[in-house]
Amino acid sequence: MPALRRAEGFEQMPKVTFIKTDGTRVEIDAPTGLSVLEIAHRNNIDLEGACEGSLACSTCHVIVDPEWYEILPTAKEDEEDMLDLAFGLTHTSRLGCQIIVTEELDGLIVSLPAGTRNMMQDK
Repeated sequence: MPALRRAEGFEQMPKVTFIKTDGTRVEIDAPTGLSVLEIAHRNNIDLEGACEGSLACSTCHVIVDPEWYEILPTAKEDEEDMLDLAFGLTHTSRLGCQIIVTEELDGLIVSLPAGTRNMMQDK
């Protein structure tokens, strides 16, 4: 995993790579303190986030690259409950609204699942 990039004392912003459903990789500058969901929305990445990050849905479900999954803080029970509703759940699934970018996550890779399950629209 890449260390924080430094050039002549200048610290660059961490990067997050999104892998779209068609396999396209998009590397994005990711300000620390923002969630993966917020970064996706700011950069026109198709990650729904129906509840706008309030942990009330699973539409911001992402699949974290296995190399990065163990580095993330453990999911809390509320997140795990919402993940149970996610479409295409894997053992490295997380909610994008719950992954907050830090310098330690520079290089994070997440894949977008093939679909989402929006319980608000499925009723």
